[in-house]
Amino acid sequence: MDQKNPTIDPKNGFNSKTKTFHSLRPPINLPPQHLPLTVTAYALSLQATSPWPRDSVALIDSATGQKITYSDLIRRMNSLAFYLRTVIKLSKGDTAFVLSTNSVEVPILYFALLSIGVVVTPANPLSTESEISRQVELSNPVIAFALNSTAHKLPKLRFGTILIDSPEFNSAMQTKPWFNQETYRVEVYQSDLAAIMYSSGTTGRVKAVMLTHRNLTSVITGYYSVKEETRTASVVLYTVPLFHTYGFIYVFKSVALSETVVVMGRFDVKKMLKAVEDFRVQRLATAPPLVVALVKGVVTKDFDLSSLEWVVSGGAPLGKDAIAAFTEKFPNVLLAQGYGLTETAGGAFGFVGREACRRWGSVGKLAAYCEAKIVDPDTGEALPPCKQGELWLKGPSIMKGYAADPESTAATLVADGWLRTGDLCYVDGEGFMFVVDRLKELIKYKGYQQVAPVELEQLLQSHPQISDAAVIPYPDEEAGQIPMAFVVRQPQSSLSEAEIMDFVAKKVAPYKKIRRVAFINSIPKNPAGKILRKELRKIATPAGTSSKL
Repeated sequence: MDQKNPTIDPKNGFNSKTKTFHSLRPPINLPPQHLPLTVTAYALSLQATSPWPRDSVALIDSATGQKITYSDLIRRMNSLAFYLRTVIKLSKGDTAFVLSTNSVEVPILYFALLSIGVVVTPANPLSTESEISRQVELSNPVIAFALNSTAHKLPKLRFGTILIDSPEFNSAMQTKPWFNQETYRVEVYQSDLAAIMYSSGTTGRVKAVMLTHRNLTSVITGYYSVKEETRTASVVLYTVPLFHTYGFIYVFKSVALSETVVVMGRFDVKKMLKAVEDFRVQRLATAPPLVVALVKGVVTKDFDLSSLEWVVSGGAPLGKDAIAAFTEKFPNVLLAQGYGLTETAGGAFGFVGREACRRWGSVGKLAAYCEAKIVDPDTGEALPPCKQGELWLKGPSIMKGYAADPESTAATLVADGWLRTGDLCYVDGEGFMFVVDRLKELIKYKGYQQVAPVELEQLLQSHPQISDAAVIPYPDEEAGQIPMAFVVRQPQSSLSEAEIMDFVAKKVAPYKKIRRVAFINSIPKNPAGKILRKELRKIATPAGTSSKL
């Protein structure tokens, strides 16, 4: 037991008295809470302490090869902030809607807006007008930043829409302040709102997650505190979108750690592999679909990937079979998973150093700024290690709440600042966490036997003739619900429904067997790689045919 606190198990961080899990990482020093500080200023202050000079490269456009140094980034950010404050007349507390694909301009825009106390609310550029209308209703922006190709989806706002891919925007980044920059600075507190991020809405309506500057600085401090152990890569490539929390927080993390970020506009596997080769990328930040694509694809042999050291996967769980196949194909690359939510401003569990090799299928250990509980969903009792229950989290990275949705906020943020994640998880005897599935997505076979779709999906994806798969509950008069699989076959495969059901039946308990199969061209997913089961439910049971799904 911990000598300072004998009730805490030093192997897994479990406090037998309070029934909570504490981080085994060294404690981190957050900035004093009362100190006025934006996440922009904080990330740049950490970058300034690095041994890398300010003329080192911050951003690279993978398509054009354009490079922006840290000194350029700061100059453009200050110019843009000055323009937005003095010409557009944006004020602290205003909200800016961002509708753009990844580009080197987007991080500069984020930094500029946050530096003057404007709340950033980025959205998926593929969203429909009705989806955007709902997001605008929740976040109440006064201005939008979009592309020529996305601007038509936006409603009229008080300060209109500025096109990121326009001469006006480029000119705004070059504007030299005509008086002292300090005269347009505003005092922004860490408790002030920094971002409104949209939750994935995989099972229900989208929610607008309110994150403060303190939430974001907490996560960045966590990354910064383990930079020596993780041997921070100098060149990273994000395949994740910058409008998603995963990509959004990584922008600030990379600046704090003085990394060079290779930015891809539109994702393509071959172009990504070419970027790894051309820019000697050391680390990939990605989601499970790409990991599976790298394993099953044959194009990787056409590229020099020798610089690659790490692949970090987040957004959805990766199965042991996929990890084993990846490790066999790329023996010199470490594959690590992480766990986080939009509501936790990103990572809450993760790996440091070579821990990733020790626990396949785990999402790592608890971050230094978090506490966790595993709670029995039926009794509300906090559980010890190796017991499955709903994961609850607490700490300075936990969201302020959901915008314009007090009911959902009250259901998610409970007593004493705990956040209910809705994920069924367990922490093993050494403090590594494993995600079983979403509580709401468990299939209840004959009422009492619960089947985790993720387990069956990972099994299906291990079949050499299956490119991708998803599992949902299908209504059944006798069993209540049965597992139904949607399967994407590999090209030229003639795999049948019976063969698929037989493949699974040989590897699972009888109640977990796949009892219905449908073939589909692609599995609908959100940008982070999470399966949109609600879309599959619509396909499986057209409106009005069942109330059980």
